[in-house]
Amino acid sequence: MISTVLVANRGEIACRVFRTCRAQGVRTVAVHSDADATALHTRLADAAVRLPGSASADTYLRGDLIVKAALAAGADAVHPGYGFLSENAAFARSVTDAGLTWIGPPPEAIEAMASKTRAKKLMGVEPLHEVTEADLPVLVKAAAGGGGRGMRIVRRLADLDAELAAARAEAASAFGDGEVFVEPYIEHGRHVEVQILADTHGTVWTLGTRDCSLQRRHQKVVEEAPAPGLTDALTRELYERSVRAARAVDYTGAGTVEFLVAPDGTAHFLEMNTRLQVEHPVTEAVFGVDLVALQLRVAEGHPLGPTPPDPHGHAVEVRLYAEDPAAGWAPQTGRLHRLAVPDGIRLDTGYTDGDDIGVHYDPMLAKLVAHAPTRAEAVRRLAGALERAAVHGPVTNRDLLLRSLRHEEFTSARVDTGFYDRHLPALTTPAPDPLAPLAAALADAAGRSRFGGAWRNVPSGPQVKRYALPGGEETEVRYHHTRTGPRADGVHVVHTAPGLVVLETGGVRRRYEVTSYGDEIHVGATRLTALPRFPDPAPRHAPGSLLAPMPGTVVRVAEGLTEGARVEAGQPLLWLEAMKMEHRVTAPVTGVLTALRAVPGQQVTPGSLLAVVQAP
Repeated sequence: MISTVLVANRGEIACRVFRTCRAQGVRTVAVHSDADATALHTRLADAAVRLPGSASADTYLRGDLIVKAALAAGADAVHPGYGFLSENAAFARSVTDAGLTWIGPPPEAIEAMASKTRAKKLMGVEPLHEVTEADLPVLVKAAAGGGGRGMRIVRRLADLDAELAAARAEAASAFGDGEVFVEPYIEHGRHVEVQILADTHGTVWTLGTRDCSLQRRHQKVVEEAPAPGLTDALTRELYERSVRAARAVDYTGAGTVEFLVAPDGTAHFLEMNTRLQVEHPVTEAVFGVDLVALQLRVAEGHPLGPTPPDPHGHAVEVRLYAEDPAAGWAPQTGRLHRLAVPDGIRLDTGYTDGDDIGVHYDPMLAKLVAHAPTRAEAVRRLAGALERAAVHGPVTNRDLLLRSLRHEEFTSARVDTGFYDRHLPALTTPAPDPLAPLAAALADAAGRSRFGGAWRNVPSGPQVKRYALPGGEETEVRYHHTRTGPRADGVHVVHTAPGLVVLETGGVRRRYEVTSYGDEIHVGATRLTALPRFPDPAPRHAPGSLLAPMPGTVVRVAEGLTEGARVEAGQPLLWLEAMKMEHRVTAPVTGVLTALRAVPGQQVTPGSLLAVVQAP
């Protein structure tokens, strides 16, 4: 029997594994980088071991240090979570060589499926070796790892070499393996996967399908189970191919077999993930199981039942990220002041109120999961919860998720992997409540004065407050103090207090909960920034300045790029790495590069000057 588990991971997944271990009476050990010294997963564990440093390569990717940590803490088993070393056969072997139980598939199975090229050959699929115009569009993919890193869509043959080089560099940085391959890119395909679970006695369960088609940068954003609209024949085919993949490598434990389903219903094998997936909660909700508990049982040698439980209802999950979808999905950092969701919604997170979101790791804050008897009910329940959730802190993708769930293509289950390519501008167009700035101003005034003091018999001048709306647009609010309270044109002010304002327009009253954290103000689901009344008129940077949109590291500069060079609009100039993703910085106009301040390896903060491009 397993008594103590070290989780070789961090954040949300470590917290989720700890929750099951605690319920099973199993002690827990966390590992943490210096950046995660006070992180939630570190605080939740029964014991914690420091991995010196903050970069992933120095900490969570150091299998030797993690094995030493497990032995030092008295653990007898290691759970890899997902990401980092979860699909690293050498790490799995080092765990078992140290006399510890590995809560995952055999190293040989990981090895067989770890390289996407080897996995495809095992499943009878060959990558493209020579790409011609007739093959376009194609997809460049990293052979190791996942999460969209090392992945590029190529639509012009002239771009292939550059995209291969960029994918190799990103893959080497993310996974320590720069191998990439090329395969056909299927337009309007659906990303469908099958959850499998296998024991050491020859039983392989298929636990339904999941649809993960809503993706940004090839990373999943919205997931659901079961995948809607599949024919019974296609579902049986996916199950059969998934079981065949598992049996081909003598698989044990939890895993996922992923497919891309073309518009004509043809299923193309993508890969097998030899680990638990981020989206596993939707399967748990539908089948009423705890996959981590089942992983523990399988690792202890217990058999599964002859058949899995019957599925019930539908589940939908969204990934809440600290990022700005309207700004190229730029990750955001800062203090998470509050994160709370309505009752009845599953919240998996690695953060609590007051935690800081740093620059070193993935920007996912939490997963929200809703389960209901039907898909329509589950979608409605999750959308309502997102709308009412308190997400106070950096900019997030909450509005994008809410609009996605309510988009006609999603509600009618007609989505594919190109959803955000088609709809991102409409989904990210700011639409704040027009009365939110007034509510913020009135709450602020109530907190400062409670509208008290002496009143004069002459009309008072207008009170003026300025705010930045979501998207950066600025607005000005004007209202008057009167003997009977504050007054604003066209709006009846019913009630004001520091945290609550009630306004009436057109005979309809609406409540606005207002929470302020300095200049950051949250009015319901609207995030505002208080601005000084008289802004500094002096420009901070020359026209054409390219500023760092996020904190990160300059990983490379375009080859041969020097000051004085002529550049074309849209030409990549340099690449930033932030929160495990690469972000391309391009020339905003055709002109001359008059300044280049970025150098590879340089750490930058938001607003740092990277380069200047001046138009002729």
